[in-house]
Order: sequence, then C-alpha cells, then structure tokens
Amino acid sequence: MESVEFMHWLTGIGRLSPAQRRQALTALCEAEEVDEGVGSGAGGSVETRARESEASPAKIAKGKGASERRVREDALGDAGHSKVESRGCPHCAGRDIVAWGRANGLARYRCKGCGRTFNALTKTPMARLRKKERWLDCAQAMIEGTSVAKAAERCGVHPTTAFRWRHRFLGSPALDKPRTLRGIVEADETFILESFKGRRSDLPRPPRKRGGKAKHPGLFFENIPILVARDREGATLDAVLPNVDRASIAAALEGVVTPANRFVCDGGKAIVAFARKANIPVHVVPAPGKPSPEAPAFHINNVNAYHGRLKEWMRRFHGVATKNLPNYLGWRRALEAWGDHATPQNWILGAIGMGPYQRLTQ
Repeated sequence: MESVEFMHWLTGIGRLSPAQRRQALTALCEAEEVDEGVGSGAGGSVETRARESEASPAKIAKGKGASERRVREDALGDAGHSKVESRGCPHCAGRDIVAWGRANGLARYRCKGCGRTFNALTKTPMARLRKKERWLDCAQAMIEGTSVAKAAERCGVHPTTAFRWRHRFLGSPALDKPRTLRGIVEADETFILESFKGRRSDLPRPPRKRGGKAKHPGLFFENIPILVARDREGATLDAVLPNVDRASIAAALEGVVTPANRFVCDGGKAIVAFARKANIPVHVVPAPGKPSPEAPAFHINNVNAYHGRLKEWMRRFHGVATKNLPNYLGWRRALEAWGDHATPQNWILGAIGMGPYQRLTQ
C-alpha cells in the first residue's frame, strides 16, 4: 500500500465503532500470523487480542490522538516529496535542495541557492491551512460534489470552515489549464446567470431566491459569458469573458490555439475575428450538432456536450457567485481531466499545484 493511501486509511481509525475496531484488529492479527508465523503463544490468540481492543473511552481517545499525530508527522506523504522534486524551490526555482527537518506535520527543505527554507505548501493556496488529517475527507467531499453542510459534517468542522477550505482547495485547479490544444479544436460560448450570492448589501437589483432564472437566454446583460475550447483528446480550456469581443477571446485563447490547429465554431463574429486575426484555419459549422456532409469531422458537439455537463453539475449549488465562478470552472475541469483517477490523493496533488494539466506540462 502506498504511503498516501495508507494515510487515508489511517485517518478513519478514530471513527470506527468498537465492533468495527475488533473486526479490523482481528484481520490485522490474522495477516500478521500469516506473514510471521506467530502462534497463540506469542501475544495470545486472535480472539484474545480482539477482546483486548474493547478499551476504555480514555484509551480509545488516547489511541485516536496517537493515530492523528502519526498522520500529522507526514501529512502529505509522497505527494509533498514529488511536488518538491518536480518544482524545486518555490522562492527561486533552484534544484539544489536538502532536507531541513520537520515542522507542523510537514517535511521542510532548504535551498542551497537562495538559502531559504520551505515545505511543499509554501506559496500555494494551501499554505498554513490547519487540520491536515482531515484534508482527505474534504477532498473526497469535493470529488462527490457534496454541499458545504455535508462536507462540514464529514470533516468535523464548522460550515464556514468547510466553505473556506473549498475555495482554498480550488485555488490551484482554477489555474490548471492546458498550455496548448491539439488537432481539431472546438470553441463556443455559453452563458451563466450573474449572481451576487453571499453579498449582504449594495445589490444592484432585487435579490433572487435559489439561483433564479435569466429573463433571456444568450447574450444579455444579466448573463455572464463563458468561453470553452476543447480538443478531441478531451483537453479543456475555459474562461470567464468580460465581453464577447475579439480582444477578450484573444486574451483567453492566444498561444493555446495556434495556426497548427483546425478551429471549429458556430460562426460567432468575435470567435471568427480572433481566428482570422491569428491566421488560424477556421471552419464554421452550419448549425450546432449538424456538420455538413462534405466535412463530417468538423462539428462542435464535443464542446456543447461539455456545456451540458457543466450546467447540470452546477445546478446542485443553486447559483454560484460570479466572483467565485473561475473556481467552479476549475473544479469541473479538474474532475473531467482526472476522470477515473479522481481520488482524494490526486485531488490534494492538484490543490498543491500538481494538477492533471500542470503535471503533463512540466
């Protein structure tokens, strides 16, 4: 078992019931006897040792505290070491690094180039975040997309803390985007209703309840435009646009979509203007989802399907504050990029700056 996986397993010991604890101890004792050939004369029988697990509440609390301390001794496990090895010093990017003890449950390092010390969380949104033994529970809640209240209950923290953790965990995924897209690239805008969720005063309009609904679809002053570009390999880039114009689209796609790509869109003036200005071959489909018989490979079904998944996933939040929208776009983008590998361990990797696109482009 890998160290990160073992850490995840270890954090759940304190939540086991006495019966579950006896069952786990029995399984561990049996495995120990198989590996070491230990009989009943060395430490007693399996049943005896299982009965001894029915400790007093004080002993249980002491054992729970000890297990949490062991977790805190190496809160990130291999994730922290792999991040430091691949990124080097966060202060000067130097690679000549030596171990420099431990502090607050994390290994520390010293850069010989600049002489400064650091850990794997230095200069990341996760820096100085406490209760590291509960991060894996928080990561699992984010993979499942649970509400703040349910995430707080799972992690044993206040809902305000759970909400703050959510956005600390999303700081790096919001910036984790592919640097280039390959082959055929589909691009299209979608719109999400502007929201001032969480704002208590100075609203520019009367408040809405539970998200509300736009009066008009598409380009409308109440709707926030989101550009999504996606290649046929599944790499996705998205951006909240200040305006639907060539300059805004160029700021989002410049350098990511190049003349080496075949650019497909539905004929929006701003997108076509960007492609022609950048000398990118552009193919305009006659209608969404209906490629021409002469060019069946050129369509925007892929990006439109992503729009549908994004909006269906966001519906559970009953409206997302526009100021936090880039974080939620990064959340969904990370889930799509990780796919079947969306585990709590990988989610923490993404939170400390080792997301799926960031790892691929190193």
